[in-house]
Formats: sequence, C-alpha cells, structure tokens
Amino acid sequence: MKTLRTITVAAVSALALIVSGCGAGASVQDANNINPTGDIKAREISWLLSRPADGGVITAMNKIAKEYAKKHPGFSLNLITTPDRPSYIQKLETLAAAKKLPELFDIDATPFAQKLAASGNMINIEKLLKDMNLYDEYRTSALDYQRFDDGSLYMVPFESQVEVFFYNKALFKQAGVEVPATLDDFPKVCKALRAKGITPIALDGQDMWPLERYMAYYPFRASGGDYIKQLKRGKAKLSDDVGRQAVEWMASLGEAGCFQEGFSSTGYSDAQALFTTGKAAIYNDGSWDASALATDSLNAEVRDDVDYFHLPVIENSATAQNEYVAPSGIGMAVNSQSFDPLVRDFLEFALKRYPEVYGSSGQISPTTNVEPTIPDNATPLYKRLFEDADNVGQTTAMPWDTQLDSTSNTRLQQELPLLVQGDVSVDEFISTMDKVIAENGPKAFAED
Repeated sequence: MKTLRTITVAAVSALALIVSGCGAGASVQDANNINPTGDIKAREISWLLSRPADGGVITAMNKIAKEYAKKHPGFSLNLITTPDRPSYIQKLETLAAAKKLPELFDIDATPFAQKLAASGNMINIEKLLKDMNLYDEYRTSALDYQRFDDGSLYMVPFESQVEVFFYNKALFKQAGVEVPATLDDFPKVCKALRAKGITPIALDGQDMWPLERYMAYYPFRASGGDYIKQLKRGKAKLSDDVGRQAVEWMASLGEAGCFQEGFSSTGYSDAQALFTTGKAAIYNDGSWDASALATDSLNAEVRDDVDYFHLPVIENSATAQNEYVAPSGIGMAVNSQSFDPLVRDFLEFALKRYPEVYGSSGQISPTTNVEPTIPDNATPLYKRLFEDADNVGQTTAMPWDTQLDSTSNTRLQQELPLLVQGDVSVDEFISTMDKVIAENGPKAFAED
C-alpha cells in the first residue's frame, strides 16, 4: 500500500506536468471548440468513473448507451469504475499527468480540476450545454455545485440532491428536546439525549468526509461561501473569528458527546443502521438515500417517527434557512484532447435522454423538465425531499473536501476526530491547520 506522502507527491507531480504541458500524448486542443468538424465514426469511448456500479447514474447511462449503439453500430461506452474515492483520485491524477485520460472522466470542482481546466484539458461545459439548448433546463443549484470560484463550468451534473438531518421524533420527545433552531443549540440537544441514554448523532466517521461536513456548517452560516474561498488560498486563517467559531463549535459537539462511541471507525451502513434501528436520534444524510429512509423498506418500528430538518442557522446568519448543502454529486468532465464529432453527438443524445431515464428510477433529476417519479411505497418525506430540491436558495454550501487542496484536506480529516475526541485542544488544532493550509493552499492556486 502506498503511503500518504507517496500519493501526495504523485499528485503534485501530476499537477506540475499538466500545467507545464510536458505530459505525453495529443497536442492541446481548444477547450472552447464545442463543434468539432468531421464525420461521426462509431467506436468505443470510455468514461472513468467514481460512482456505485449499481447506482442510478451508471444504470441510466448504460441504458442510454445501448440505445445510441442501435443507431450507431460499432459504438460502445466503456465504463471504468473505481468506487473507492482515494484510489480513484490517484488513478485520475496519474492518467492526467501522462495525458492518457479517456474521453470522459469524473472530477469534483477541486483545485486540481481547476488547473486541469485552465491548461485546456477540459471542454467548457457551459458553452456546450448552451449550444445544445440544454443549459436552461438544469437546476441552478446543480450547475452551481460544479462551478469553479470564477463562475466557470467544466463539469456536467448527473444528480440533484439535498442534504438534511433526519431525526427520530419519538427519541426527541423522550429527551424533551425540540429541533435545534440554531447551530449553537446542537450541544444542548445532544446533552439532553445523552442524559436519556440515547446516542445523539449517528456518524460515518470511517469515510471522514461526513465529519468534515460539520466543519463547513458554521462558516457557511457566518459568511456564505466567502470564508472557504479565502481559506483554501491561504488568504484567511482558522485563527480568524469565523474559523475559530467553527473550531470551537466542533469541539463543543465533542464535549457534548454528540457522536456515537467509536465514531471514527464506524462505516456508512453501520452509521445508518444506528439511526434506522432507533439507537441514534439524528442522522445527517441526503436525498440519495430516500429509498432507505423514506419508503416502507424502513424499519417499521421507527418509520412513523422519522422526520427531517434543514441545516440550522446562527444568530445574524449570512445565509437563509433554505440555503444549505445541495450537491449534484461528482461531475463529469469531457476531455478536450479526444473531443470529436462522435463524442459530441453521443453526449447530446445522452444528456437529452438522461433526465427521463434517471428520473424514472425515483431520483431527483438535475434538470427541471421531467415529472418526478415517487415510488408507490414512499412515505410523505420522499415527496418533501423532491419539493425541497425545487426550492433551494441562491447560495449552497460547498463541502470542504471539494474545496481544499488534497494535502490540507487530508490533514484536516485526520485532525478533526482528534479535536472532537478532545485529544487536541482548539488552539492546537488551529495552529496545526493554519500551518498546513498556509504551506499548501497558495501553491494549489498559484496560477489562478
């Protein structure tokens, strides 16, 4: 197994090759050339993915690719799937450095992606969607989640989700607590639940990003997206007022015993099971899990007690109640080096068919031009989740794992459990992370 240092050095080397143009392969094409000339010649094209193999996106695109192949004999879509995100990122960066990325590839709006786009390796998706007369059909929140800080768009969204806090009304009643009105109410709610022997919040600590979500909440309520935009470039610090408030809030969650014992080694399914079996009162999750949390497949003993609330605000909040994390998943980029008439034609066919095919699976389409399909066995929460997706505010919270450079993000994920568990103090945490971000953030955005 490669060490973290080896992976980090590989990522830096990959980025250097991309920016300098020293990688092997095809000559750089115009990323704004969205109408390549020539005949449509059927062949295999590949998509490097980081998605569940049996998930809605891959299922829908497989169906659409088969439809396209009937009209274009010889065409096939090769799906190169690596669901494990760290392994996927390493593969992506290695292929990018060698100029061997396939025609399509998954990528978040990270500093690495921004460098890749700036060096002309990704097709301008906003221009492409507008040229296909599809741009106006997409949800604003779905597109905005894929944008870089300068507003440019180089990734296609295939999902539209809302993240909420599912909670057990019966356990809240047992502890005599109400839904937290502000983020500062969370520790008090947790203490009351703990006093009744109830685990307050079920957390998937093993994957690390769920705990990192909590770190992003206070700054988002305090400053919208401004703070993280400055922090990731080393132009703001955790020792600043907004950052310190976030760190102190995270520490207060730990002091109040908000998360289950051993949360850092609890996986996704086990964390969800704590909630669905009635052992935990709160579970931060998204509409992608509606089939598990908002249908009759949910444990009958808790089904009627499950409800949800949105990310609470803070005093003098800079963002509104209907502004929270509304992700559109990892985006798909189009390799400008291999963008030809076939890739263009397939994408236009696929993106026009996709909303109907994907929406029919009971998921929220990234576009607004299809009627949502609510499963017959859905609880009322299912429909509410769909309705919430239609009413997301103008500003959405960006997860920090898609914003920070890879080195700073990895260190943050390592340090957060220590902070929550009380193994490091607020000041120690701030000092450590300020040094890491100051050293790595500016380098990641050196040529913005």
